[in-house]
Amino acid sequence: MKLSKRFFSSLLQSTLIATVAASASFGVAQAQDARGSFLNVSYDVMRDFYKEFNPLFLEDYAAKHDGKKFQIQQSHAASSKQALSVANGLLADVVTMNQSSDIQLLVDKGLIKADWEQEFPDNAVPFTSLTVILVRKGNPKQIQDWDDLSKDGVDIVIANPKITGNGRYAFLAFYGAALKEHNGDQEKAKELARGILKNVSILENGGRAATTTFIQRGIGDVLLTFENEAYMAANEFGKDQFEVIYPKYSIKAENPVAIVDTVAERKGSQAVAKEYLDYLWSEPAQELAASLYLRPSDETVLKKYAERFPAVDTFRATETFGAWPDIMKNYFADGGVFDEVNKR
Repeated sequence: MKLSKRFFSSLLQSTLIATVAASASFGVAQAQDARGSFLNVSYDVMRDFYKEFNPLFLEDYAAKHDGKKFQIQQSHAASSKQALSVANGLLADVVTMNQSSDIQLLVDKGLIKADWEQEFPDNAVPFTSLTVILVRKGNPKQIQDWDDLSKDGVDIVIANPKITGNGRYAFLAFYGAALKEHNGDQEKAKELARGILKNVSILENGGRAATTTFIQRGIGDVLLTFENEAYMAANEFGKDQFEVIYPKYSIKAENPVAIVDTVAERKGSQAVAKEYLDYLWSEPAQELAASLYLRPSDETVLKKYAERFPAVDTFRATETFGAWPDIMKNYFADGGVFDEVNKR
């Protein structure tokens, strides 16, 4: 795979927020039935994965269904924006998000069944990531862990936690690490959060937008983002320009998927949607995920690519902060913890 061409192409698309790729058929025939095209609504940094996953799935699907082919369309933007778009009428057959609260929004709207996590393995999470620290080569600010981000003179780029899953995971990563270090002391955690956020020069509207700002525009000393996004950026622009720093303790970013039941029922695409998401757990898809620095759920594939994935002590957001609805209310709603400590 030519990683540089793939990632450079996706960076050029980063300003096209929530654009559905009308030509995303990847060389296959147009849909032949009245159902129309199949739409996967996903978050922004997954462009690269689904560009390569969709052809793999379509080849497998054709082999199982007498050569039948159809068009797959993609929509990419910040995860929570995408969930709102679907809630407001975007006709997604499936959603592939980066936190379960975005899918829960669609459950609350009556678009997805309440037991969606039981419909697929691993609580409907085909692969995971974690939040890491991307710095410029030589690590001129000597960043080794979260505490170093609060030092004077450190310029940080991050996706906005108020509107993006990438940003929320980053905030919860260093906040949760502070809670562990200080035995659950909320004030100590807030102190660290204030120190880090005062050094944030830009709160971007999505994870890929944050990457573009840091990589292409050359702004900031540090980018907080997902492991897979950090490595894609570093590999594209050369390891002589960037380094990935692993904090001692970070958050496990879970990437859940679900069928949008009401849309699939209306379009008659339930069976296709189920096959499409099931294929995320296939060996080819898990191998693809690992090649793009997403940590596969398949333990055999994970072991095969072990050298790509350093062992890091991680925690789940729900283990430390409670259910996602509570996290959203307590930390990211207006007047929540993030607003309290974001005094830049």
